[in-house]
Amino acid sequence: QVQLIESGGGSVQAGGSLRLSCTASGRTFSNYNMGWFRQAPGKERESVAAIAWSGDRTYYADSVKGRFTISRDNAKSMVDLQMNSLKPEDTAVYYCAADERGVPFRWSLAAVYDYWGQGTQVTVSS
Repeated sequence: QVQLIESGGGSVQAGGSLRLSCTASGRTFSNYNMGWFRQAPGKERESVAAIAWSGDRTYYADSVKGRFTISRDNAKSMVDLQMNSLKPEDTAVYYCAADERGVPFRWSLAAVYDYWGQGTQVTVSS
């Protein structure tokens, strides 16, 4: 079992920045590819970004490329999502998820992830 806890959500004006963190516990963190997803009210959960277990490959949804950066620290069992130039359409609950080294790493598919955090709210006002 892996437990994931997100933090860092909040409210910000458009153009602002937030940094989300996800702390993992329970198993060896480097065994897992990690992803961030989000879900806005009335919408399906969508992939935002992901990072391979080694940290050498990152993936981004087109909607956040150039604005969001995912990173991980395996020694601290943490994965972060730096969000810059935030837009009102980024408003959602953001979830951290862990995939046990799936090969290939189908990073954008929620179904491949084995563990999920409880989510953290991000609200961007115009």
